[in-house]
Amino acid sequence: MPDDQRSDSARGRWVDAPRTGRIALPEHIRSPWWQLTRRLLMAIGLLVGTMLIVYVDRGGYRDSNGDPLSLIDAFYYTTVTLSTTGYGDITPASDSARLVNAFVVTPARIAFLVLLIGTTLEVLATRGREQIRIARWRKNMGHHVVVVGYGTKGRSAVDTLINNGLERDAIVVVDPSQSALEEAHADGLAVITGDATRRDVLNRAGVATADQVIITTDRDDTNVLTTLTVRQLNPESWIVTAAREQENAPLMKQSGANSVITSSDAVGRLLGLSSLSPTLGSVMEDLLTYGEGLEVAERDLLVGEVGKQPQQVPDQVIAVVRDEKVFRYFDPVVTQLARGDRLIVVRPAKELPWAPRPGTHDEDLASEEF
Repeated sequence: MPDDQRSDSARGRWVDAPRTGRIALPEHIRSPWWQLTRRLLMAIGLLVGTMLIVYVDRGGYRDSNGDPLSLIDAFYYTTVTLSTTGYGDITPASDSARLVNAFVVTPARIAFLVLLIGTTLEVLATRGREQIRIARWRKNMGHHVVVVGYGTKGRSAVDTLINNGLERDAIVVVDPSQSALEEAHADGLAVITGDATRRDVLNRAGVATADQVIITTDRDDTNVLTTLTVRQLNPESWIVTAAREQENAPLMKQSGANSVITSSDAVGRLLGLSSLSPTLGSVMEDLLTYGEGLEVAERDLLVGEVGKQPQQVPDQVIAVVRDEKVFRYFDPVVTQLARGDRLIVVRPAKELPWAPRPGTHDEDLASEEF
């Protein structure tokens, strides 16, 4: 999976991302059961080590029956001593045995209890915190964006959404790979690990209440099946699907996609334009690159712009959205801008794409009621 630049201010749902200029090693989060197994092995090792110490010095111990200590007696004495039971039927008699009990067995007893109690508390606390966080997240989930596939296209789509003001908490990633899980968590996103063609996986991602679904897996057949499943779960969501081949785009439309982006044709056209006209290719690349130069954006029509021609608006208007239909700026239908229109414009990238131009923020929008 190709590497991407990461936002230096990205805040993770589970782990905060490192700040710029600060060295941060990847944090490997172990499961509670791994922690439990590790501590259990440490407790067994402590038990066996103490038992061997007692058995080596078995001559310094006295049995209530006067019998010499066997290996089983040493194991029995160690278990009842470390567990603080202490029946008193085996006792240290020699000075060396008593010193070993004072400086070795007693600290081992304390460490043994800390391991047992600490493990229980940690497992319960970790699982409890995780369940509370998941429950809180599910309660607040709704009107969010589901991104299926966290490869190059998926990450670019997420970056564009975040850079245009969408909160990270409003994005859910669905991807089956462990690498995507780590990438998305590092970017501060919630992840549902699983196959997006399965209804139960999409239900966990809250597709039924999602406003938008972006599908960007690396297989067109998977994208078609995922689109069909999403549309069955949520007839109202806006679905944007990526297609590798143009011939598959109509099938994705029939499956329920509102918009289909063909990656191979788009890249091929950009390559052709760059070959015919390097300057035109650089302008097109500028429009497709976020954060510098020019930016394509959609904004509301302002009250002062009602009745004007698209060419008279301060922004460079390339299309007008009227009654959910898109018209080119030169179309006779939109010769005069009307209340409720939305403008597709080209503007400097430094301006907030979805807001009116700077200096006009206090003006009324043409879609607002008086």
